[in-house]
Amino acid sequence: MADTRVATGLTVEQWDDQFFTEYLTENRFNGEMGQNENNIIQVKENLMKKPGDRVNYALVNKLTNDAVTGRNTLEGNEEDMSSRSYEQTVTKRRNGVRVAEIDEQFSAISLRQAAKAVLKDWSMKDTEHLIIQALASKNGTNYASASETIKDAWLVDNADRTYFASGYAGGDHSAGLTEQDTTSDTLTAADISAMKYKALVTANPKIRPIRVAENGRHYYVLYCDPRLFRDLKAEANSPIIAAQREVVLEMENNRLFQGGDLLWDGVIIKEVHDMYSELGAALANTGNGGTTEVGGGQ
Repeated sequence: MADTRVATGLTVEQWDDQFFTEYLTENRFNGEMGQNENNIIQVKENLMKKPGDRVNYALVNKLTNDAVTGRNTLEGNEEDMSSRSYEQTVTKRRNGVRVAEIDEQFSAISLRQAAKAVLKDWSMKDTEHLIIQALASKNGTNYASASETIKDAWLVDNADRTYFASGYAGGDHSAGLTEQDTTSDTLTAADISAMKYKALVTANPKIRPIRVAENGRHYYVLYCDPRLFRDLKAEANSPIIAAQREVVLEMENNRLFQGGDLLWDGVIIKEVHDMYSELGAALANTGNGGTTEVGGGQ
């Protein structure tokens, strides 16, 4: 006589949808992620409702022409709405834990609940890893595997929006890194203001700040390696530390601002713990005297 066994699929707790929501909302970058064009990190859900293997992101530059006034003719004086696109190929990324039914019965803890927790943590770290790699990529190539030719081409194309603390302005990526040292090129409040100026004035097209609904102000976001964050707070007579007294009350209801963040000159500075572990090996011994570079991105 055969015993009736519960089908494996019927014994699994159904937490797929909840899991997906939780790992996104608890992600380190969740405050900057969203479907609105005003979000730094764009989340596209197009393929959740229809088939496909890639998604196109539209990039539209802001208009800069002066207004046509009075009886002057508008027709023929329209501005070119410059636009570009970025194509992202979609793939599936997953991990799994198998729990035998009998082990679930024998265990003093719920192994399925434990599996949910560790899988969620893995998913969050995997997403953060991909975001950091994308922030550091050069023309679509991961920084660690990008050749000097690719890095130099990227630097030339982005000279109007790249900032070296030493003031390097050439087109040789390695030469720019070699000029950096650990004495005069640590991150300071002046560096942050200089980067903001580049974003607002020098960059073409300009780097658009994030507009926050809560207070109507515009902010940039600077992601920092922990060592950069440390140097910034340790700056002699740091104006940033003195300015933080009023920041907490001003930003406590701001979705972009989280505990531990700093605010200076309209730039929200965020510490990203895994930035060095993701990029450190590729930047080891690249600075002046063989020092290891650490980076931040805006």
